[in-house]
Amino acid sequence: MPSEDKELKKAGLRVTLPRLKILQILEARLEDHLSAEDIYQELRDAGEDVGIATVYRVLTQFEAAGMIIRHNFASGAAVYELDRGGHHDHMVCTDSGTVTEFHSAEIERLQEQIAADAGYQLVGHNLVLYVKPLD
Repeated sequence: MPSEDKELKKAGLRVTLPRLKILQILEARLEDHLSAEDIYQELRDAGEDVGIATVYRVLTQFEAAGMIIRHNFASGAAVYELDRGGHHDHMVCTDSGTVTEFHSAEIERLQEQIAADAGYQLVGHNLVLYVKPLD
């Protein structure tokens, strides 16, 4: 059984061709943050007969099953990435919209310290840096 089939079944989803194709695109582009329109265009370019409504429906199902994470960066449409576990933060280029993942132990430590100094325990966060190229 292909790994995509196992992932869908593990998430409690029936294995269908649209789900498989969308999951394959997300797995092939692990470093990218794709919009529903990006995924739809890739399916069309590959000659797949999957409508945009199906793409949105499958992405919603994947998100509900905890397979993907949806981000709504200020730069535009929602984008999706596979939930590979582990934490990372994002930088979004305000010129190109390019999303770059990063992890900084120092930033993580500082955020925990800031929360502790205010009398809290940090239980989660979402850090997005909006950047532009250096002049």
